[in-house]
Amino acid sequence: MAQSPKQESKIGRFVGLLGARYTRFVRSTSTAVYDPPDTRERAGQLHPYIFAMWHGQFVLMPTLHQGAFKVSAIAARHKDATAIRALLGEFDIEVVQGAGANERKKDKGGVYALRTATKLLKGGSTFSMTADIPPGPARKSGTGIVTLAKFSERPIVPFAVATSRFIALPTWSRMTINLPFSKMAYVMGDPIWVPADADIEALEQHRKTVEAELNRVTERAYALVGADIKRVTPPAAGEGSKGPAPEGLTLKGYRAGTQLFGLVAPLLLAVRGRQGKEDPARRGERYGKASLPRPEGLLVWMHAASVGEANAVMPVIDRLLAERPDISILLTTGTLTSAALAKRRLPPRAIHQFIVLDVPEYVRAFLDHWQPDLAVFAESEIWPNLIMEASKRSIPLALVNARMSARSARRWKRLKGVSQPLFSRFDLILAQNDVLARAVSRLGAPHVEPVGNLKVDAPPPVVDAGELDRLRHALNGRPIFVAASTHDPEEAVIADAHRILAAKLPGFCTIIAPRHPRRGKAIAEMLRSKGLAVSIRSAGELPSAGTDVYIADTIGELGTLYALTEVAFVGGSLIPHGGQNPVEAIGHHAVVLTGPHWSNFSDFYRALLRHKGALEVRSAEELADAVVLLHDKEGELQKMRAGAATALQSLAGALDRTVSALIEMLPESSRVRRAS
Repeated sequence: MAQSPKQESKIGRFVGLLGARYTRFVRSTSTAVYDPPDTRERAGQLHPYIFAMWHGQFVLMPTLHQGAFKVSAIAARHKDATAIRALLGEFDIEVVQGAGANERKKDKGGVYALRTATKLLKGGSTFSMTADIPPGPARKSGTGIVTLAKFSERPIVPFAVATSRFIALPTWSRMTINLPFSKMAYVMGDPIWVPADADIEALEQHRKTVEAELNRVTERAYALVGADIKRVTPPAAGEGSKGPAPEGLTLKGYRAGTQLFGLVAPLLLAVRGRQGKEDPARRGERYGKASLPRPEGLLVWMHAASVGEANAVMPVIDRLLAERPDISILLTTGTLTSAALAKRRLPPRAIHQFIVLDVPEYVRAFLDHWQPDLAVFAESEIWPNLIMEASKRSIPLALVNARMSARSARRWKRLKGVSQPLFSRFDLILAQNDVLARAVSRLGAPHVEPVGNLKVDAPPPVVDAGELDRLRHALNGRPIFVAASTHDPEEAVIADAHRILAAKLPGFCTIIAPRHPRRGKAIAEMLRSKGLAVSIRSAGELPSAGTDVYIADTIGELGTLYALTEVAFVGGSLIPHGGQNPVEAIGHHAVVLTGPHWSNFSDFYRALLRHKGALEVRSAEELADAVVLLHDKEGELQKMRAGAATALQSLAGALDRTVSALIEMLPESSRVRRAS
């Protein structure tokens, strides 16, 4: 029979009081040392501060400075909260009730807890918290603790306590039950102050410092009592794993549903073909029917969704082929533009196919023919049937340049029955940064490494020298700027900016290269309705002396356009789309302007803005002012170009790390296979 809340409260309080008595018994029967010897005095001098510890070793922490000064903690409203409040209360630690279910639904990123903890610290109470949070990974500090230090303007002080006798439970954090009659050590680390103006990159550096210092004091504590720290060290990602997670019902449902989808797939592809999104001559590739034979020997299969991802992996392909003359590479993509890029850029021993639809029957046909020795997916390409079928055939799986929006991470986290079986099947995931690496690890990936973004090391888009000369001749020295990869309704803002620019810079011409070229005619109609003279590149037109706005609605010409201009606005950033890649423009020495919405390329833009290698604009007026500033002041252009170069240099290195990791996954020598 279920217990009433009142009964649960009584039981919880009893359990908490019992735990407090046991904790005191352990402390009273053990011989303690402090490192440094004046730990308690130093703690008092720093009060109030953020009392930081690892989750697995917090049991004895309440005994450190009982009653010396005010200490608080937050306990969530769950079934164990009463016991926790009773236990900590016995050591004079005030426990504040955490967010309830309704509050947690509204709670974005722990705002409730952050606000409460900041209030406690500013009110003169030391705040106790674990740096790692359930469900892990253990001994990996989250960002919450450094964010709290930033807003409260109080230091983080790492602590560890260890006993010579203990039991380590098989939990995610290796929860330690300390035993009586032990040697005991309390170790205090150096205080870590986080500036109130710390940006996201600075917060990440402080997070790493907290993590390193907590690990240091923990190792020191176990060394002082002569205990083996390995007994309480959680397994590294992938260690102790029982293999990939089993398929959940949701994933099984997806796989069954895609089997049925195969019945209507020909109709879908026919519609896409009429829309100009498919190559009718190569439609069979979408069904797993290869249009080329399999090369003999080792074959690496790399999959990239579209042009951006394909451009990022091209240098990886070049390096792999150079370092391993015994391999061939199959590149699959899903768009006509990326297929055109592959045709221009792929070197010998590399071939292209359109990616097979994620239908079990088609996927099996694809793998039967190509039999890859290594499968490499780029960025966020997670196709369940491809991954599951490749794993069944023991094909090593890697995800490179891995990225994931915060929204996607939350969605994957909710769908554990899908995310864990999929991500646990990757042998290696190379993430763009530490934050992404931790997010992917929480989804069940066994081996994740942050290596940086491949797009930093990718070559700039190609320039058609002949077309560049034609455009320069047509423009005849007119002042210009390029608005690239724009999205609706950004073109209307750019039109307003053009009017301001034309009034200040006689003869000014704006060039718009929409992200989706098929929107060219609609953009032209909108601009003409505003009284602007428009020329359209897809119609074979060049900008004339009377052209106000030139619409470059063609494919594969961004490199030429960036080489044409000194200033480029990179779109998808005036609206909440997340922005587009600025590195391509910088590669052609164009100074980048961006709107405020650049979360898709946050690492790039943070570095660029920090090094003054880009300007952020929020309106037509700000956009026009920035273009005029850069047009009038050559020195400002040069400063920004230098800042951009410095910013990208600080982010470089992903290519070398990625190639080295993939080489390690390949067999040492080629296995000759019969070509299909």
